[in-house]
Amino acid sequence: MQIDVYASGSKGNCYRISDGYTSLLLECGITWRAIMKALCYEITAIKGCLISHEHGDHAYAVKDVMRLGIDVYASQGTLDALGVDGYHARPLEASKAAHIGTFEVFPFKTQHDAAEPLGFVITSKITGERLLFFTDTYYVKYIFKNVNYIMAECNYSVKTIKEGLDRSRRDRLFESHMSLEHLIELLGHYDMSKVKKIYLLHLSDDNSDEEMFLREVRRATGVEVFVC
Repeated sequence: MQIDVYASGSKGNCYRISDGYTSLLLECGITWRAIMKALCYEITAIKGCLISHEHGDHAYAVKDVMRLGIDVYASQGTLDALGVDGYHARPLEASKAAHIGTFEVFPFKTQHDAAEPLGFVITSKITGERLLFFTDTYYVKYIFKNVNYIMAECNYSVKTIKEGLDRSRRDRLFESHMSLEHLIELLGHYDMSKVKKIYLLHLSDDNSDEEMFLREVRRATGVEVFVC
């Protein structure tokens, strides 16, 4: 499975995955012009766009994506919060698989201050490879089998929280985003012999340490790790 990172963080998130037959966008939280440039203007190759939740850094270009004929897949709560509907708005239901080209998409509930946020397990029916994708959640209560790629939020660590951070921002951090410590605990439940690569997403601009996160996750898993 090919994974391309176009943007990751509080300023915008956008990724592309492909199994050689079907290409999907994961999030569209940057300008459509930036997305088109990253795609080398080959928009017809994109069969759909998955959106985890309605916040602007994940869904900024949603109306442009739909206007150009790309189906957007998200929970009904997310679609309603974005104010989009029509043929290209495709609601997903947690724990109910959907099929987009050669991919099977299994949505699951996540924990964030949004209307109806979702994570995704995406399996290629061609290669058999399976991707776990989640972002903007402080906790994932499910463990999925036979995962080959993991794209996971690693927003902050209790060791890297900026001094003087006000209580409201600190509380939101704890209640809406995945810490390094929680991520390592979660990854401990997975069979790392099957995992090929781990991608760390959505690092905080102020409360993260890229080198430390890379080192700690690599040490805990023994897998090739990338910071996005």
